[in-house]
Amino acid sequence: MSDFLSADAASNSGSSPSTNKDPQTADISAMAGENTNPEPRRELGEAPLRLVETAFLASTASLIWLVNYYFPLGPLLRVFFPIPIALVYLRWGHRAAWMTALVSGLLLSVLMGPTRSILYVIPFGIMGVALGGLWRRKASWSLSISVGALIGTVGFFFRFWLLSALVGQDLWVYVTAQVTEIVEWVFVKLGWLSVPSLSTIGAIAAGMILVNNIVYLFVVHLVALLLLDRLGNPIPRPPRWVQLLIDYEE
Repeated sequence: MSDFLSADAASNSGSSPSTNKDPQTADISAMAGENTNPEPRRELGEAPLRLVETAFLASTASLIWLVNYYFPLGPLLRVFFPIPIALVYLRWGHRAAWMTALVSGLLLSVLMGPTRSILYVIPFGIMGVALGGLWRRKASWSLSISVGALIGTVGFFFRFWLLSALVGQDLWVYVTAQVTEIVEWVFVKLGWLSVPSLSTIGAIAAGMILVNNIVYLFVVHLVALLLLDRLGNPIPRPPRWVQLLIDYEE
Protein backbone atom coordinates (compact mmCIF):
# COMPACT_ATOMS: atom_id res chain seq x y z
CA MET A 1 0.00 0.00 0.00
CA SER A 2 2.81 2.39 0.86
CA ASP A 3 4.58 1.48 -2.35
CA PHE A 4 1.41 2.33 -4.33
CA LEU A 5 1.02 5.72 -2.59
CA SER A 6 4.67 6.60 -3.14
CA ALA A 7 4.41 5.71 -6.83
CA ASP A 8 1.23 7.76 -7.18
CA ALA A 9 2.87 10.75 -5.47
CA ALA A 10 5.90 10.43 -7.72
CA SER A 11 3.70 10.40 -10.82
CA ASN A 12 1.78 13.46 -9.64
CA SER A 13 4.96 15.32 -8.82
CA GLY A 14 6.39 14.49 -12.23
CA SER A 15 3.34 15.70 -14.10
CA SER A 16 2.61 18.86 -12.14
CA PRO A 17 5.62 20.92 -13.36
CA SER A 18 4.69 20.28 -16.96
CA THR A 19 1.10 21.35 -16.41
CA ASN A 20 2.16 24.47 -14.56
CA LYS A 21 4.79 25.28 -17.13
CA ASP A 22 2.60 25.02 -20.22
CA PRO A 23 0.72 28.39 -19.82
CA GLN A 24 3.94 30.26 -19.10
CA THR A 25 5.64 28.67 -22.09
CA ALA A 26 2.70 29.61 -24.31
CA ASP A 27 2.78 33.21 -23.09
CA ILE A 28 6.53 33.46 -23.67
CA SER A 29 6.20 31.90 -27.12
CA ALA A 30 3.43 34.35 -28.00
CA MET A 31 5.51 37.28 -26.83
CA ALA A 32 8.51 36.00 -28.76
CA GLY A 33 6.37 35.57 -31.84
CA GLU A 34 5.18 39.16 -31.61
CA ASN A 35 8.67 40.59 -31.14
CA THR A 36 10.58 38.54 -33.69
CA ASN A 37 8.72 39.77 -36.80
CA PRO A 38 7.57 43.42 -36.48
CA GLU A 39 8.01 44.14 -40.19
CA PRO A 40 4.55 43.07 -41.45
CA ARG A 41 2.85 45.20 -38.81
CA ARG A 42 4.97 48.22 -39.73
CA GLU A 43 4.35 47.69 -43.44
CA LEU A 44 0.64 47.38 -42.69
CA GLY A 45 0.77 50.78 -41.00
CA GLU A 46 2.72 52.35 -43.87
CA ALA A 47 0.33 51.17 -46.59
CA PRO A 48 -2.40 53.79 -45.92
CA LEU A 49 0.22 56.56 -45.72
CA ARG A 50 1.73 55.46 -49.03
CA LEU A 51 -1.71 55.40 -50.63
CA VAL A 52 -2.66 58.84 -49.31
CA GLU A 53 0.62 60.47 -50.35
CA THR A 54 0.47 58.87 -53.79
CA ALA A 55 -3.07 60.14 -54.37
CA PHE A 56 -2.27 63.60 -53.01
CA LEU A 57 0.88 64.10 -55.09
CA ALA A 58 -0.82 62.71 -58.20
CA SER A 59 -3.60 65.28 -57.80
CA THR A 60 -0.98 67.98 -57.14
CA ALA A 61 0.86 67.17 -60.37
CA SER A 62 -2.42 67.16 -62.30
CA LEU A 63 -3.48 70.48 -60.78
CA ILE A 64 -0.19 72.15 -61.69
CA TRP A 65 -0.55 71.00 -65.31
CA LEU A 66 -4.20 72.06 -65.42
CA VAL A 67 -3.57 75.55 -64.03
CA ASN A 68 -0.57 76.10 -66.28
CA TYR A 69 -2.57 75.03 -69.35
CA TYR A 70 -5.49 77.42 -68.80
CA PHE A 71 -3.59 80.18 -66.97
CA PRO A 72 -0.02 80.02 -68.26
CA LEU A 73 2.46 81.80 -66.01
CA GLY A 74 5.50 81.24 -68.19
CA PRO A 75 8.13 78.91 -66.73
CA LEU A 76 6.97 79.47 -63.14
CA LEU A 77 4.77 76.37 -62.87
CA ARG A 78 6.45 74.39 -65.63
CA VAL A 79 9.50 73.68 -63.46
CA PHE A 80 7.27 71.81 -61.00
CA PHE A 81 5.83 69.33 -63.53
CA PRO A 82 8.10 66.33 -62.72
CA ILE A 83 8.82 67.12 -59.06
CA PRO A 84 5.73 65.54 -57.36
CA ILE A 85 6.34 62.20 -59.08
CA ALA A 86 10.06 62.34 -58.26
CA LEU A 87 9.16 63.03 -54.62
CA VAL A 88 6.97 59.92 -54.54
CA TYR A 89 9.89 57.87 -55.87
CA LEU A 90 12.20 59.25 -53.18
CA ARG A 91 9.70 58.38 -50.45
CA TRP A 92 8.09 55.14 -51.60
CA GLY A 93 10.01 53.70 -54.54
CA HIS A 94 9.44 53.01 -58.21
CA ARG A 95 6.09 51.24 -57.95
CA ALA A 96 4.42 54.17 -56.19
CA ALA A 97 6.04 56.62 -58.63
CA TRP A 98 4.67 54.79 -61.68
CA MET A 99 1.28 54.62 -59.98
CA THR A 100 1.41 58.39 -59.39
CA ALA A 101 2.20 59.05 -63.05
CA LEU A 102 -0.64 56.74 -64.13
CA VAL A 103 -3.17 58.31 -61.75
CA SER A 104 -2.14 61.80 -62.89
CA GLY A 105 -2.75 60.78 -66.49
CA LEU A 106 -6.16 59.34 -65.63
CA LEU A 107 -7.18 62.47 -63.74
CA LEU A 108 -6.12 64.72 -66.60
CA SER A 109 -7.88 62.43 -69.05
CA VAL A 110 -11.13 62.97 -67.14
CA LEU A 111 -10.62 66.72 -66.74
CA MET A 112 -9.03 67.65 -70.07
CA GLY A 113 -9.32 64.68 -72.39
CA PRO A 114 -6.90 61.88 -73.28
CA THR A 115 -4.87 63.95 -75.75
CA ARG A 116 -3.83 66.57 -73.23
CA SER A 117 -3.30 63.98 -70.51
CA ILE A 118 -0.85 61.96 -72.59
CA LEU A 119 1.09 65.15 -73.30
CA TYR A 120 1.75 65.33 -69.57
CA VAL A 121 2.63 61.69 -69.07
CA ILE A 122 5.02 61.92 -72.04
CA PRO A 123 7.46 63.38 -71.15
CA PHE A 124 6.89 64.82 -67.66
CA GLY A 125 5.46 61.73 -65.97
CA ILE A 126 8.28 59.54 -67.27
CA MET A 127 10.76 62.30 -66.49
CA GLY A 128 9.60 62.44 -62.87
CA VAL A 129 10.08 58.68 -62.45
CA ALA A 130 13.54 58.82 -64.05
CA LEU A 131 14.67 61.78 -61.94
CA GLY A 132 13.37 60.17 -58.76
CA GLY A 133 15.24 56.97 -59.51
CA LEU A 134 18.49 58.78 -60.29
CA TRP A 135 18.20 61.03 -57.24
CA ARG A 136 17.51 58.06 -54.97
CA ARG A 137 20.61 56.31 -56.32
CA LYS A 138 22.68 59.47 -55.68
CA ALA A 139 23.51 60.02 -59.34
CA SER A 140 25.45 63.12 -60.31
CA TRP A 141 23.73 66.20 -61.66
CA SER A 142 25.37 65.78 -65.05
CA LEU A 143 23.86 62.30 -65.46
CA SER A 144 20.36 63.19 -64.23
CA ILE A 145 20.25 66.37 -66.31
CA SER A 146 21.40 64.49 -69.41
CA VAL A 147 18.83 61.72 -68.98
CA GLY A 148 16.07 64.21 -68.26
CA ALA A 149 17.03 66.35 -71.26
CA LEU A 150 16.90 63.31 -73.56
CA ILE A 151 13.46 62.38 -72.24
CA GLY A 152 12.28 65.96 -72.70
CA THR A 153 13.61 66.07 -76.27
CA VAL A 154 11.88 62.79 -77.16
CA GLY A 155 8.70 64.14 -75.58
CA PHE A 156 8.93 67.31 -77.67
CA PHE A 157 9.12 65.33 -80.90
CA PHE A 158 6.32 63.04 -79.69
CA ARG A 159 4.15 66.10 -79.10
CA PHE A 160 4.81 67.39 -82.61
CA TRP A 161 4.07 63.97 -84.08
CA LEU A 162 0.80 63.63 -82.14
CA LEU A 163 -0.41 67.16 -82.91
CA SER A 164 0.56 66.79 -86.56
CA ALA A 165 -1.45 63.58 -86.76
CA LEU A 166 -4.46 65.26 -85.14
CA VAL A 167 -4.51 68.38 -87.33
CA GLY A 168 -3.43 66.57 -90.50
CA GLN A 169 -0.42 68.83 -91.16
CA ASP A 170 3.30 68.52 -90.60
CA LEU A 171 3.95 71.09 -87.87
CA TRP A 172 7.70 70.51 -88.08
CA VAL A 173 7.68 72.61 -91.24
CA TYR A 174 6.84 75.70 -89.20
CA VAL A 175 9.69 74.98 -86.80
CA THR A 176 12.21 74.59 -89.60
CA ALA A 177 10.93 77.82 -91.19
CA GLN A 178 11.54 79.74 -87.97
CA VAL A 179 14.96 78.18 -87.48
CA THR A 180 15.88 78.95 -91.11
CA GLU A 181 15.16 82.62 -90.57
CA ILE A 182 17.32 82.69 -87.46
CA VAL A 183 20.19 80.84 -89.14
CA GLU A 184 20.09 83.08 -92.21
CA TRP A 185 20.16 86.18 -90.00
CA VAL A 186 23.21 84.81 -88.17
CA PHE A 187 24.93 83.97 -91.47
CA VAL A 188 24.33 87.51 -92.73
CA LYS A 189 25.75 89.02 -89.56
CA LEU A 190 28.81 86.81 -89.83
CA GLY A 191 29.26 87.62 -93.52
CA TRP A 192 28.72 84.07 -94.72
CA LEU A 193 27.13 83.84 -98.16
CA SER A 194 26.36 80.14 -98.08
CA VAL A 195 22.80 78.91 -97.67
CA PRO A 196 22.31 76.15 -95.06
CA SER A 197 20.86 72.89 -96.30
CA LEU A 198 17.63 71.40 -95.02
CA SER A 199 19.48 68.69 -93.08
CA THR A 200 21.64 71.34 -91.43
CA ILE A 201 18.53 73.29 -90.45
CA GLY A 202 17.00 70.14 -88.95
CA ALA A 203 20.17 69.37 -86.97
CA ILE A 204 20.35 72.94 -85.67
CA ALA A 205 16.66 72.80 -84.64
CA ALA A 206 17.18 69.51 -82.79
CA GLY A 207 20.25 70.95 -81.09
CA MET A 208 18.31 74.02 -79.97
CA ILE A 209 15.57 71.81 -78.52
CA LEU A 210 18.13 69.73 -76.66
CA VAL A 211 19.84 72.82 -75.24
CA ASN A 212 16.49 74.21 -74.16
CA ASN A 213 15.74 70.98 -72.30
CA ILE A 214 19.15 71.01 -70.63
CA VAL A 215 18.49 74.51 -69.30
CA TYR A 216 15.03 73.43 -68.18
CA LEU A 217 16.37 70.39 -66.31
CA PHE A 218 19.03 72.52 -64.65
CA VAL A 219 16.34 74.83 -63.29
CA VAL A 220 14.27 71.82 -62.18
CA HIS A 221 17.27 70.55 -60.23
CA LEU A 222 17.72 73.92 -58.54
CA VAL A 223 14.05 74.03 -57.52
CA ALA A 224 14.16 70.43 -56.29
CA LEU A 225 17.35 71.15 -54.32
CA LEU A 226 15.74 74.02 -52.43
CA LEU A 227 12.31 72.41 -52.04
CA LEU A 228 13.00 68.75 -51.28
CA ASP A 229 15.70 69.52 -48.73
CA ARG A 230 13.06 71.29 -46.67
CA LEU A 231 10.68 68.36 -47.05
CA GLY A 232 13.24 65.92 -45.69
CA ASN A 233 13.96 64.16 -48.98
CA PRO A 234 17.20 65.71 -50.24
CA ILE A 235 18.57 65.13 -53.71
CA PRO A 236 22.29 64.68 -54.50
CA ARG A 237 24.45 67.70 -53.83
CA PRO A 238 25.17 70.00 -56.79
CA PRO A 239 28.64 70.67 -58.14
CA ARG A 240 30.75 73.14 -56.23
CA TRP A 241 30.36 75.90 -58.80
CA VAL A 242 26.58 75.64 -58.53
CA GLN A 243 26.76 75.97 -54.75
CA LEU A 244 28.88 79.07 -55.15
CA LEU A 245 26.56 80.43 -57.85
CA ILE A 246 23.42 80.22 -55.74
CA ASP A 247 25.24 80.74 -52.42
CA TYR A 248 23.85 77.46 -51.11
CA GLU A 249 24.95 76.23 -47.69
CA GLU A 250 24.34 72.65 -46.65
